[in-house]
Amino acid sequence: MNQKVKIRGLLLAAVLAIAGAGSFLVWAQKTEHTSMQLQTDGAAINRDDAVRVSYAPIVKKTAPSVVYVFSTRRVRVQQMPLFNDPVWRRFFGVPDQGVGQLPRESEQHSLGSGVIVSANGYIVTNNHVIDGADDVKVAVGEPRKEYQATIVGRDPKADVAVLKIDATGLPAATLGDSDNVEVGDTVLAIGNPFGIGLTVTHGIVSALSRRGLGIEQYEDFIQTDAPINPGNSGGALVDVRGRLIGINTAILSGNGGSNGVGFAIPSNLVRSLADELVRTGKIERGYLGVGTQELTSDLSKEFGVDHGAIVTEIARGTPAENAGFRTGDVITKVNGGEIRDPRQLALSVSRLSPGAQVTVTVVRDGKTMDLKATLTTQPDQPRATGSVSGGAQNDQGVLNGVGVTDLNPQLRAQYRVPDDLKGAIVNLVKPDSASARDGIREGDVIVALDRRPVTNADDAVKLSYEIKGPKVLVRLWRDGRYLFIVVNEGK
Repeated sequence: MNQKVKIRGLLLAAVLAIAGAGSFLVWAQKTEHTSMQLQTDGAAINRDDAVRVSYAPIVKKTAPSVVYVFSTRRVRVQQMPLFNDPVWRRFFGVPDQGVGQLPRESEQHSLGSGVIVSANGYIVTNNHVIDGADDVKVAVGEPRKEYQATIVGRDPKADVAVLKIDATGLPAATLGDSDNVEVGDTVLAIGNPFGIGLTVTHGIVSALSRRGLGIEQYEDFIQTDAPINPGNSGGALVDVRGRLIGINTAILSGNGGSNGVGFAIPSNLVRSLADELVRTGKIERGYLGVGTQELTSDLSKEFGVDHGAIVTEIARGTPAENAGFRTGDVITKVNGGEIRDPRQLALSVSRLSPGAQVTVTVVRDGKTMDLKATLTTQPDQPRATGSVSGGAQNDQGVLNGVGVTDLNPQLRAQYRVPDDLKGAIVNLVKPDSASARDGIREGDVIVALDRRPVTNADDAVKLSYEIKGPKVLVRLWRDGRYLFIVVNEGK
């Protein structure tokens, strides 16, 4: 079975003894840095060019900007308690004088890649290449010259990091416009797979805007079939003019090796994140304050929209509430850019800074309107988790075979339902019912039927008889979030 694999740096030495070593890592938040000196070229490639006989000129131009990134992490080694037992030491021949000299700390080394983006020493790589490192070094050129690196800033949510070395006149990559990339474009991947040295592989762009892979929190990957392997992390994906269009970051693999499905972070996203990391040392993302859900075919028919993100929840005191958003709105555009699904909405908003003015186009009750909001700083919002257990039930009208009951303190505690949430909790769903088939579960809290509020079990039962089927739009709360489900009794 295939699985998603971050192409983490190749493990070179798992356990090495160390004594009295201190941390060499210098965090950029405490260090003054000069600005980056980026080279950019956003012109489109000529897609009518004849097939190349050789890519050597491109490699000669771009390869010097790709570097090796060595990271070291110091870890504590647990000693066996038996080492302190003199009888055990004598039986197994462990000398007494050696006990106090047993290593208590070891080093783990890993190797990845990076790309020089500024001649004055700024390098971009993946966050996972240097995550948890106590020491980072960069090797540049052939023959290699090593530099101590400082971490300017990291963004774990998008897997981007910026390093700085004390050097000038470096061969910086030219950044291309990743928005001009098209499926079928020829690309080269350059990096240090398996630590064997600088390696170039060739392929095409297989897909664009790959999201929902579960690799990072914010995903908008370029997919390529250019072979990418462990150690390529942070390396360059370049076009036929030698311009950087992505940073290689992950592969889809069942064995950790290349299967022709690799993913790169687009250069435009890398550039915007690197700019902010150099300026501030961190990433602050804009926050709208809505919970959303993807449009299924049934929901598309119900809301009369073929793409977008359905608003299922509006947090209190947020830009969305202040701008007049309502549950059931379908967000179709942000600042004029099309929104296909909730992931694209999250990415679009996250690219904007707190304080930014944003125009959001929504479809409400069949009418299109623009809502204006001022974004705030994105908070950390851990999701609640719940479990499902197994009433009166309704065997007429809609939601046949569903049993509901009122929320009480015990049920709220069991399913972690907020104290201020009103509704009817589902305590029974017949397995052969339309509701079970269409996604209603035990433990769901029904809060609205056909856009009419449900505050308790009596409301739910009453409305289930009043609503003319065979379809009903159900709004419910599940595991810390709201969502819509269409139940069709007529199927």
